[in-house]
Amino acid sequence: MFSYYGSQYGCNPKYITEYILSHYSQDKFDIVWAFNDPESKKTITGFRKVKTMSLKYFYELWTSKIIITNFRTTDLFVKRKNQYYIQTWHSSLRLKQIEKDAEVTLPKQYVEMAKKDSQKCDLLLSGCKFSTTIFKRAFWFEGEILEYGTPRNDIFFKDHSVKRQKIFTELTIPTNYKIILYAPTFRKDKNLDVYKLNYDEILGSLEKKFGSKWIFLVKLHPHMISETNQFVYGDNVLDVTSYDDIQELLNITDVLISDYSSLMFDFAITKRPCFLYVPDLDEYIKNERNLYFDVLELPFISATSKIDLLEKINEFSYDEYNDRLREFLTGIETFEDGNASQKLLDHINEVCFGKKRSRSEVYETI
Repeated sequence: MFSYYGSQYGCNPKYITEYILSHYSQDKFDIVWAFNDPESKKTITGFRKVKTMSLKYFYELWTSKIIITNFRTTDLFVKRKNQYYIQTWHSSLRLKQIEKDAEVTLPKQYVEMAKKDSQKCDLLLSGCKFSTTIFKRAFWFEGEILEYGTPRNDIFFKDHSVKRQKIFTELTIPTNYKIILYAPTFRKDKNLDVYKLNYDEILGSLEKKFGSKWIFLVKLHPHMISETNQFVYGDNVLDVTSYDDIQELLNITDVLISDYSSLMFDFAITKRPCFLYVPDLDEYIKNERNLYFDVLELPFISATSKIDLLEKINEFSYDEYNDRLREFLTGIETFEDGNASQKLLDHINEVCFGKKRSRSEVYETI
């Protein structure tokens, strides 16, 4: 398994792994993860680790029965006849157009790699009917699509109070505080001004509107890790850009502020308030890919200025917001029910081993 080309332990491959480790004996699946820096993942246990591009990496890649990733594979992955390649992708639904739908804006080299990857792929995972339609049209893929939901979104349906406490302790957050997370996406023009919110005023508005004490978590796009030292946040604001797993952060978040990131659709499952701060909406649409949705017509609360954002927080209505969310989730025909990992493993057991097997009967390398 690998996630984002070996850069992290996260996304769908992580949650598939966590499900296996918690529901199967450790001698039933030989799980191997590929990391760019395995030494940095010493505290993660339960499976073997290899360094990407090493001899061990290629040995495991070529001899594994099942390959699971959330991103395109390169030409270095030459699929063997009996290997089963599962492409989980890295979002349950997306705002920006992808693959063939965005072909004119993508590098030619990437397009060729993506087409070859789709030829190797055996299975795609879909989080909703809207995504299935996109995959069938735009993924250069004619194989099987599993409409069982997204493994990384199973977290929103489970009791994770112990994990929540662990994250609070790790980030030194008092347990009586509520969390607002700011998680914007990346801009090609690298304009940093758009990310600078009036954090103190927002915290004040949240306290006045919803009560309790609040703390701001800021997770910028991984491409911006080198830029985080250019931001001054102030009191009760924590930079969590280096935190690997955005799903864990979303799960402890009471209010989300994002913009054009697909994580808004994951967060919709929680039914908690989500605001989209989009002061550069027209410019973003002009400079980036076309979008699948009109941002201003999404169920989330859009704000086009700092003052507008404060006003939208003060005017927020749970009843109106939940009505819009319910209509949206019905419209996209969501498959999310918290059982995506279980259903995927049942599928793997049946397809890869010729019959439906109990969890105690399976042994293969992933």
